[in-house]
Amino acid sequence: MPDVWPGDPYPLGATWDVVGTNFSVFSSVATRVDLCLFDAAGNERRYPLPEVDGYCWHGYMYGVGPGTRYGFRVDGAYDPERGVRCNPNKLLLDPYAKAVDGEVQWHPSVSPYDLGSGDDRVRNDDDSAPYMPKSIVVDRRFDWAGDRSPRTPWHKTVIYETHVKGMTATHPAVPPELRGTYAGLAQPAAVEYLTGLGVTAVELLPIHQFIHDRRLAELVPPLRNYWGYNSICFLAPHNDYSSQPGEGAVNEFKAMVRTLHAAGLEVILDVVYNHTAEGDHTGPMLSFRGLDNARYYRLNPTNSRLYWDTTGTGNTLNMREPHVLQLIMDSLRYWVLDMHVDGFRFDLAATLARQFFEVDRLSTFFNLIQQDPVISQVKLIAEPWDLGQGGYQVGNFPPVWSEWNGYYRDAVRDYWREHQARLGEVAERLTGSSDLYEFTGRRPSASINFVTAHDGFPLADMVSYNDKHNQANGEGNRDGTDDNRSWNCGVEGPSDDPLIQALRRRQVRNFLATLMLSQGVPMLLGGDEMGRTQRGNNNAYCQDSHISWYDWAHVDLELWEFTRDLIALRRAHPVFSRRRFFQGRSVRGQPVETVGGKDIAWYKPDGKEMGDADWGTGYARSLGVFLNGDAIPDLDRHGQPIRDDSFYLLFNAWNQPLDFMIPANLSARTWQVALNTDAAPVKVSDRVHLIGRHVVLLIAR
Repeated sequence: MPDVWPGDPYPLGATWDVVGTNFSVFSSVATRVDLCLFDAAGNERRYPLPEVDGYCWHGYMYGVGPGTRYGFRVDGAYDPERGVRCNPNKLLLDPYAKAVDGEVQWHPSVSPYDLGSGDDRVRNDDDSAPYMPKSIVVDRRFDWAGDRSPRTPWHKTVIYETHVKGMTATHPAVPPELRGTYAGLAQPAAVEYLTGLGVTAVELLPIHQFIHDRRLAELVPPLRNYWGYNSICFLAPHNDYSSQPGEGAVNEFKAMVRTLHAAGLEVILDVVYNHTAEGDHTGPMLSFRGLDNARYYRLNPTNSRLYWDTTGTGNTLNMREPHVLQLIMDSLRYWVLDMHVDGFRFDLAATLARQFFEVDRLSTFFNLIQQDPVISQVKLIAEPWDLGQGGYQVGNFPPVWSEWNGYYRDAVRDYWREHQARLGEVAERLTGSSDLYEFTGRRPSASINFVTAHDGFPLADMVSYNDKHNQANGEGNRDGTDDNRSWNCGVEGPSDDPLIQALRRRQVRNFLATLMLSQGVPMLLGGDEMGRTQRGNNNAYCQDSHISWYDWAHVDLELWEFTRDLIALRRAHPVFSRRRFFQGRSVRGQPVETVGGKDIAWYKPDGKEMGDADWGTGYARSLGVFLNGDAIPDLDRHGQPIRDDSFYLLFNAWNQPLDFMIPANLSARTWQVALNTDAAPVKVSDRVHLIGRHVVLLIAR
């Protein structure tokens, strides 16, 4: 039996130094912490950690190296009424584990209390180790072969939100053994698909090690937590997405990043630091709960048995606790420095700002991010809301942050479904939402514009369903939002009516055109460009199936080519991705007799400029937007003025056709059609004919 030397309290986790491994774990309530090592057959040996400094229990073991499977057992008080839940009979994952082997098996022993009693105050002393995944010691060395981040400027970024497994699970050009894995996403067929489409960054749904919920596992047939918003280890790549066992997931993830970087693609991770997979007081004991329940979690201030929950998952991490903040910052730095990722999208980020109870822009979390020389320099995206009181915080994050712009999503959806969308608000969203971001010193790139995301309908379903159809989720169609802001174009679900099909085809292109021609950073939901459908399911979090996976056998090639050309148009013309807001804080501006140096002008279909009364007209559904390529205020990296072609963008969200007159002060230019969301060609003279629900973009070179 090897000796356990004192070792060091820092770094936390398991750190291999070529000759042995240092182990350190935080617990302020423990009276004893055992390091548990497991051989290939699952046999366990326990070693008390001999030292504790600043509540960090630590020890060093000579000869223990990469591939070693381990966990911790914590002895101490079990008193749920005081928020203390130590139980040495439960094997605990290391919060700093960099790789995990196996997954939770939902045996009663993984519960800290006696399930038969139904009372979480009655301790369950059954050994959970046979049913628990194990942490793994890793070798952090990797040949990055000169890897460099593309560091795409924010204003040139086009984000593609996708799922590691879902994108390649059925891809015919990816070897079967690699489908649905990090290596699968790095295969030439997948990389060439992304680069051919023209996006600059992939935003991956959660890849931190996560747990499949007991409730889903016990359904008949069983379901799985497909999206992965159920993290348990914030430094470990999810092992189910790896084609290699054990610690191989780490190098496979790194190789994927290296490959995507070589193709010019950034990697952004969707991270879930607001809660963990342990759930509420009836949940399992997997890691944090058994290590130091009251330090890691926000407890109910009037009843410490219960948890304070602003996430809808049963628990909320305690952002007032220095060791929780340290864990999050250590995790972020690890993913940047060791794993080379380029940014993060923070799930339910408003919860991270709740140092006390209200969302606070001056919270410790934001201060730590702001001053950190590593994290502050990568792309930071907030989902700026949570489920707590006052949780909707779009526009209220600090200057280094960009945000999912929920106002953009809602305004654009409402506009194209012809539902109470004010033209003034639509114009604000098209121009980068200066009303939300300019007052904080931010630029249009603070607005992450999106129409669809993983949560809700994909675009094909947005134009095919009014209502959710979530029966496959096993909750009686009660789950998922009822506020879809969608329109089925007259028929619920699939239709063989050629008029309905043509309208849906045009509506999809209207949404895509609006998204890619707006100021800010566009985010495309992966699969929307090929016509992916979830068959009306607007909450496919548990659908690790053909409901969620890309359908490579039925790609809408015409739609893919339209999307590719649209992205190429955006990237080729800086007038659509300005670094600064248009002049003036109001979209109304002053009357324009000659365009001159003005950067933007707004027109009615009759060719006259919009006035205050026109912006307030509730029934107005049409708009012309002049974008002046000669009035871009930015300079390029060499200090030279940026010049572009000029564009006249025509929107008709009305259900009837309209003729748009070319404004008199623009008529001297030679206009050509650059984009058309309808299948029929458009002719340009002194007027342009748009059918109902139609977008046309004209270019003057």
